[in-house]
Amino acid sequence: MAIADRVRELVAPLAEAVSVDLYDVEHHGGVVRVLVDADGGIDLDVIARLSRSISRALDEHDPIPGRYTLEVSSPGLERPLRTPEHFRRAAGSTVKVKTLASFDGPRRLTGILEAVVDDGVDLRSTDGEVCRIAYEQLASARTVFEWGSRPHQAQQS
Repeated sequence: MAIADRVRELVAPLAEAVSVDLYDVEHHGGVVRVLVDADGGIDLDVIARLSRSISRALDEHDPIPGRYTLEVSSPGLERPLRTPEHFRRAAGSTVKVKTLASFDGPRRLTGILEAVVDDGVDLRSTDGEVCRIAYEQLASARTVFEWGSRPHQAQQS
């Protein structure tokens, strides 16, 4: 079992105990990153409390050999999309994807995540064309935060 999977098993009940969703667990080099989310966002007090409980659990169960840095955070505005559940949650949003070299199409695409199906996703580009991309053809994907204010409406008297 991979380190990220072992950490996920330890962290899931701790996240549930403070009413947050475990979004993802990553392990790269000496960094273990735990991403959590909640409806309406997540506040720093919850992240701090959860970070302490995760740290204690990791110390107790020792699933990571050697030294590591624990990071507990929200997935942010531009969220990484790695699992089918991540893609389902982002349906209707603007996303950026990078495909593998073996993909029969462009390597980098940006568009609306039109549909999420069992074997991949449909992405509608700005020109309206829909492209089906199988999960195994995705090198990386993330949501795109679109800056800009809503149009200011003049008040009527």
